[in-house]
Amino acid sequence: MLSERACGILLHPTSLPGKYGIGTLGKSAFEFIDFLVKAKQRYWQILPLGPTGYADSPYQCFSAHAGNPNLIDLDLLVKAKLLYSEDLDDFPHFPEYTISYDVVQHTRLPLLKKAFQAFIMYADNTEKLAYRNFLKDNVRWINDYALFRAIKANRNQKPWYLWEPALKMRETESIKAIQTLLHEEIDFHKFMQFLFFRQWQAIRDYAHKNKIKIIGDIPLYVALDSADSWANPEIFEFDAERNPIRVGGVPPDYFSETGQLWGNPLFRWDVLKETGYNWWIDRIKTNLFLYDIIRIDHFRGFAAYWAVPYGEKTAIKGEWISCPGKDFFQTMQSQFTELPIIAEDLGVITPDVEELRDGFGLPGMKILQFAFDSSESNDYIPHNYSKNCIVYTGTHDNDTVRGWFAAASPEDKKYMLDYVNAPETDINWTFIRLAWASVANTAIVPMQDLLGLDSTARMNLPGTTQHNWQWRARSNDFSQALADKLGHLTLLYGRAKKIKSKI
Repeated sequence: MLSERACGILLHPTSLPGKYGIGTLGKSAFEFIDFLVKAKQRYWQILPLGPTGYADSPYQCFSAHAGNPNLIDLDLLVKAKLLYSEDLDDFPHFPEYTISYDVVQHTRLPLLKKAFQAFIMYADNTEKLAYRNFLKDNVRWINDYALFRAIKANRNQKPWYLWEPALKMRETESIKAIQTLLHEEIDFHKFMQFLFFRQWQAIRDYAHKNKIKIIGDIPLYVALDSADSWANPEIFEFDAERNPIRVGGVPPDYFSETGQLWGNPLFRWDVLKETGYNWWIDRIKTNLFLYDIIRIDHFRGFAAYWAVPYGEKTAIKGEWISCPGKDFFQTMQSQFTELPIIAEDLGVITPDVEELRDGFGLPGMKILQFAFDSSESNDYIPHNYSKNCIVYTGTHDNDTVRGWFAAASPEDKKYMLDYVNAPETDINWTFIRLAWASVANTAIVPMQDLLGLDSTARMNLPGTTQHNWQWRARSNDFSQALADKLGHLTLLYGRAKKIKSKI
């Protein structure tokens, strides 16, 4: 897994171009795979695909299993005869380069409900059988998820911990009554998952046909307001009233002087261990269906995690709690023939984290923007790499390379320019060349860095909840000239095989 020299591009599907206000699983996704092939890339890396909740973050999803209905392509619904082309004629004009999530969701919802009604009324027996089989294959999570979303919709999107006590505590009679009352809304949310998984499977099949592997992402934690925490309270640190006792985050670090207070409920690892980690096994099964390789965000939490008392305003007053990570990964190895996992080992990394990562042979991450701190040596500088790692020019949590360079200190700029022995023009390509030339088996560049964009194209600023996750590529960004330029570097540094001419 990731043992050959290869490379790829980080681009979340929401950032794909298109006319409906957000990237979808339609034409532009297939065209991006074509671009990867032209550029001689092997990997398409994405962020979590779940339905986003708080602040539209893909790391705060309503489910650890479900897909994001915002990604369902409307043109494909017309092709499937679930919508008419005229249904899309009055779709509002959206900016090409950014996402307005509230407006997008408000505009799409009536169309998805119309498609649902068309399916109920007109779908043939083959389609209905496919739908029933999908529900059967995903029974371990889809019923709780659809009920959760239906109740939220009926309760003006209130989080589950603010529902009336009988529903919050999942009392049997109340659950039965609400299932009867909201049966159509429940079925609607199940149907949207059927559409999402069908469209995603077509994309994954096309990627595999073109020898492209998809790197997905699992956040270590689930959101507090999620179907997972509502339906499985026994595996989380909740008190008798289902309120969090402690929540997740990280202490002060490179990104924030007060740390990052995520607010996610923490796992009861002793309970998970007693059950053989069944909840996690189900989660990984879903993700191995969606992706070829899984990046686990906040991997260090498997060695020890930062626990902050619920109600704190910052992450400063937390403590490190140990986690049975070795036992967990041994159990996963016994359940899966292969564990294609990337360890996101950024932040406060201690010897126990390195031991866990290296003990299971998992590749870690190297971020070039972290390499050029002129005041100290570090593991991110390329001459310190081992082969078993993934080098990034930056991630979704970093500024773009151009933005980083503009804000860097004069000392760090000088150090970097001396190191690469290059002028500061086309700094993004200097970083790409440095990553591609490194000994790291895998090199990944965010699409924003490939395009040489400034800080306005940044995907996320950790510790903030406004103006994140909104960047989109434009339809003319995936040019043949750009593919040729990246493809040249890919061949030059041995990350793709040269095709011998038949003469």
